[in-house]
Amino acid sequence: MPWRKGPYSLYGINIDTEWRSDWKWERVLPHLSDLTGRTILDVGCGSGYHMWRMIGAGAHLAVGIDPTQLFLCQFEAVRKLLGNDQRAHLLPLGIEQLPALEAFDTVFSMGVLYHRRSPLDHLWQLKDQLAPGGELVLETLVVEGDENTVLVPGDRYAQMRNVYFIPSAAALKMWLEKCGFIDVRIVDACVTSTEEQRRTEWMTTESLADFLDPQDQRKTVEGYPAPLRAVIIATKPETQPVAGEKSEIKKGPCLMGRGLVRAIIILGDMMCSKKPFNFSRRR
Repeated sequence: MPWRKGPYSLYGINIDTEWRSDWKWERVLPHLSDLTGRTILDVGCGSGYHMWRMIGAGAHLAVGIDPTQLFLCQFEAVRKLLGNDQRAHLLPLGIEQLPALEAFDTVFSMGVLYHRRSPLDHLWQLKDQLAPGGELVLETLVVEGDENTVLVPGDRYAQMRNVYFIPSAAALKMWLEKCGFIDVRIVDACVTSTEEQRRTEWMTTESLADFLDPQDQRKTVEGYPAPLRAVIIATKPETQPVAGEKSEIKKGPCLMGRGLVRAIIILGDMMCSKKPFNFSRRR
């Protein structure tokens, strides 16, 4: 049972995960809008480490989606040890399975975009989950270059088969603007080190050191540039005007969307539990 994202320290048990996800959080946190009271979606949340950090930063509710069953088991184990905290939920879904909720104040997509066959479709899907005026936090692999630069790896990138497009930060900024986001800004770029991603007692298989050229750590074993990750923050406009028409200002989350979020959480909990769901605890 490899643990990818963490670390955790629970009742004297130190779970030293493959990724020092706390380092990523410390890079991202200074650039975020205040999370206090926010409803958050974490797309591709893994075992949910960052959701707990979001709750710790004051979020009202953090919903994570990730179809990997192992991550769901790990998340529920941690949640049980934290007193069955109802402010964080993980649903075993992909984003393509969600309707356009327009319900979240902040949407995170970290380490997902390069795994998508159609990255622009992914950006549109993220936008569909945001309430008007909501904030997107996008963290992904990038390459050096101008707005026309996109790396399309062959069979593998850093031994990963499912890497399809790695744009430059400038190209990604342009993609976001084409999808209708505003106030798009690149807030961080950092080469991934073998101290941040490495083999541990809790993840004993190959890790980043095995995926880099032993003669030149600036390259992957395939000869591509070594992993460089950027954080980009963007805003969904308050209103989406239709050409030739006046649009009313639409602010805040869609209330119907918020209701659907709660319904999805309830259904997810029922699927993950073998006993009838206790609706009274939601009141």
